[in-house]
Amino acid sequence: MNNTVIDAHNISRVYNPETIPVYAINNVHLHLEKGEFTALVGPSGSGKTTLLNLIGGLDKPDSGHIIIGGTDITSLRANELINFRLHNIGFVFQSFNLIPVLTARENVEFIMLLQKVKRKERDKRVIQLFKQIGLEDKMNNRPVQLSGGQQQRVAVARALASKPQFVLADEPTANLDSAAAFNLLDIMAKLNKEENTTFIFSTHDQRVIERAKRVITLVDGKITADTAAVPLTNHKLIVT
Repeated sequence: MNNTVIDAHNISRVYNPETIPVYAINNVHLHLEKGEFTALVGPSGSGKTTLLNLIGGLDKPDSGHIIIGGTDITSLRANELINFRLHNIGFVFQSFNLIPVLTARENVEFIMLLQKVKRKERDKRVIQLFKQIGLEDKMNNRPVQLSGGQQQRVAVARALASKPQFVLADEPTANLDSAAAFNLLDIMAKLNKEENTTFIFSTHDQRVIERAKRVITLVDGKITADTAAVPLTNHKLIVT
């Protein structure tokens, strides 16, 4: 059985190519499998978010190929790429990006409406997701009625609603206090362990790095280290 989720070959993203080229991503190779809990780390400007955007089809590489579940997304037309993202990729952003006029339930359900999922299945999936994030009693609240940590948990449920191949999380704990961040990470780690949900993080947060099973370091658009990580109970990271 092929467990490969993402295969990126020789991808580069270049700005100002005709004057002074700046390589946000420089000839990167990346292979990710089902069930990974991977952190992309590095200093500001290292290319973490750009790489996440390329993998997520929010941006296109200037060279190379990105293959997701057997589909080369770099060859898709704009409308095909939108449809592919809808059915295959979940996103969690640091600013939550919930729709303010919708309830928490409606925010999670929205992507399934776009997928044309039938009402009965939507209802079942929404209830399941809110149980998993521990917010069954907040389903009818609007984002303004939720704390930052609660909003981010709803954002995770929304990312999972489409049953994606993987979830991309860009600095998901950046706007959370320690208690909310650890709560969020507990939920995502549980989903990863119990449901084999694949998570790929872009992060500066040591709390996320300490939970990761794999840590990929980028510097100046290049991967400089790729290590398996074993978190200890005291949250100290060991790399092998």
